[in-house]
Amino acid sequence: MDPFNIRLIETAAGITIYVLLRMLFYRYIDKTVQSQMMQKTRSKIVKKSINLILILTCGLFNTLVWGVEPSEMVYFMSSVLTVVGIAMFAQWSILSNITSGILLFFNHNIRLDDTISIIDKDYEVEGRISDIGLFFIVLKTPEGEVINIPNNVFSQKMIKKHPAKQIETKHEQTEPPAQA
Repeated sequence: MDPFNIRLIETAAGITIYVLLRMLFYRYIDKTVQSQMMQKTRSKIVKKSINLILILTCGLFNTLVWGVEPSEMVYFMSSVLTVVGIAMFAQWSILSNITSGILLFFNHNIRLDDTISIIDKDYEVEGRISDIGLFFIVLKTPEGEVINIPNNVFSQKMIKKHPAKQIETKHEQTEPPAQA
């Protein structure tokens, strides 16, 4: 077999592995969403992040298959990472929130409609989780206030989960008090 055909087969194998890994990750993410009663929009964000990582890995593999020298790749990657690092220096909190959001998605035991308390020495917050997004977790307090907590701050605080306790806000009360 000539080298061109071997490279074509290796490229096809790399793309096949990419597709299989993507299917496995997507299936795992969908099962996690169903078992933990999460929003589907949250899974879309995580799927996009996983897909980006897989595409970059597949692209790196294919460039090596087609003859790009590893030393040339190191120069290219260091240049790209330097530019990206400088460009993203001011945006580190955004990257931190995205990373924390993905970690909270897979590793935290909180779910939508859980009632939690965030234990802080200065200000304790209690509320029901109404949304878990890529950047923020939204709590609704018993007084009806809506509190947005950045994911990176949320992941650093001590969280107390209240078992099956529902906080009813003033806006959700529908029945007037019974008169005797």
